[in-house]
Amino acid sequence: MPTPTLKTERLILRPVAHDDAPRIQELFPHWKVVKYLADVIPWPYPQNGAEEFLSRVIPSMQRGEIHCWAITLSGVMIGLIELNPNSKAHHRGFWLGEEFHGFGYMTEAANAVTTFAFEELGMSELRLGNAAPNRGSSRIKEKAGAVLVDIVDSYGFVSGKYPAEEWLLTREAWTECSRHHRA
Repeated sequence: MPTPTLKTERLILRPVAHDDAPRIQELFPHWKVVKYLADVIPWPYPQNGAEEFLSRVIPSMQRGEIHCWAITLSGVMIGLIELNPNSKAHHRGFWLGEEFHGFGYMTEAANAVTTFAFEELGMSELRLGNAAPNRGSSRIKEKAGAVLVDIVDSYGFVSGKYPAEEWLLTREAWTECSRHHRA
C-alpha cells in the first residue's frame, strides 16, 4: 500500500519527499532531538545527512516496505514519523523539531499512524521502543494503551548507553483506550 496522507485536528502527515531534505537538515541535528535516538544515527550529523536518509527511505517507501511521513503544521514540516510493518523489533519511530516539543503534536501524529496501522494495514500489534530516560516518548505510548514488556539493560543511543524500554501496543488495547478517550 502506498503511504497515504493522514490528517488530524491540527496536523497533516504527508509522505516524505526529496524536497524535505533542507528542512530535515535544519530541524534534526539538535541534541534534544537526537540524544535518545539509536546510535545508528551519525553524530555529529553530516551536512548531507538528510539527503542520505531520504535516498534510503524513499525507495523503501516505493517498494511498500515502510511508511514515512513528514509531520506538518500549517504547511510547515515539524518532524517525521515512520512505520515499519515488516520489522520484528520496533515498528514505529519518530522525532520532532525541538521548538515543537510539549504541545502534543507527537501524540497526535502517533495516534494517526497507529490508526492507519491497525485499521488500514490490519496489523494486530505494534512493538515500540525508547530510551528509558525519554519520558516524553514513554508517555506517548502509555496514553495509547501500550504495555511495557521489557527493559533491555544497555542499548546504544546517540548520547550513550541506557536501558531501553520495549513496549507492546495491541489493537485491542488501542481500541479500548481510544473508546475511553472519546467517552
